[in-house]
Amino acid sequence: MDLLLEETVPGGGHASLIVKRGQSLRITDLRGGANVSVMLVNANEKSERLNLPDTLKCQHTAKLTAGHCLYSDMGRVLAAIVADTCGWHDSIGGVSNAEEVHERYGMGRYQELRNAFYRNGTDNLLVEMGKWGLGIRDLLMTLNLFSRVDVTDEGALNFVPGNSKAGDYVDLYAPMNTLVVLTAIQHPLDPHPEYAPKPVKLALSHAERDVAEFCRTACEENVRGFINTDRFFL
Repeated sequence: MDLLLEETVPGGGHASLIVKRGQSLRITDLRGGANVSVMLVNANEKSERLNLPDTLKCQHTAKLTAGHCLYSDMGRVLAAIVADTCGWHDSIGGVSNAEEVHERYGMGRYQELRNAFYRNGTDNLLVEMGKWGLGIRDLLMTLNLFSRVDVTDEGALNFVPGNSKAGDYVDLYAPMNTLVVLTAIQHPLDPHPEYAPKPVKLALSHAERDVAEFCRTACEENVRGFINTDRFFL
């Protein structure tokens, strides 16, 4: 693998980077039980963002894994999931906010805990978004990597513990220049009573275009999505 960048995001931490067209980002759960809330944005036109309803609708699934594409609101492919040892990533649970974290885990203030203070997904993402000229009005849908949420027959959301094991990873191939904004924070539906977000590793590398071929041909909509994406670079 032609490695360009490797770094660890600590539990409760956040990061952002542009994954350029033809590059791949591997995100690895280092200890097991991680959750990574992710936003995807067209790095060249930041009004274009990840659209999870369209992503699920056009591929007829709510279980995102290898072979699936992550679509923007313009029908372009922001990323393709080209490898996945976890097998399920949550697209409906959203991201935590300060009120939820306080209610579940307690105060956790900086004054007492210093750098171990309790963070939340919303504020973490906003910190990173601010580095790219984005703000609260731009905070829309997030994908929760390594987490699984089932829907019961009654319509309730059920978080499934232990979905990801230590060493599980997901590879996101970028067919366009994609701004990735993420935070390694507990899922808002995680019933664990303690604040204990897990670290993840990021590894950016060059990739051959054909690594995403099985994603492109998985369904007719994906074929059209890649064509629409390629037209953006003509």
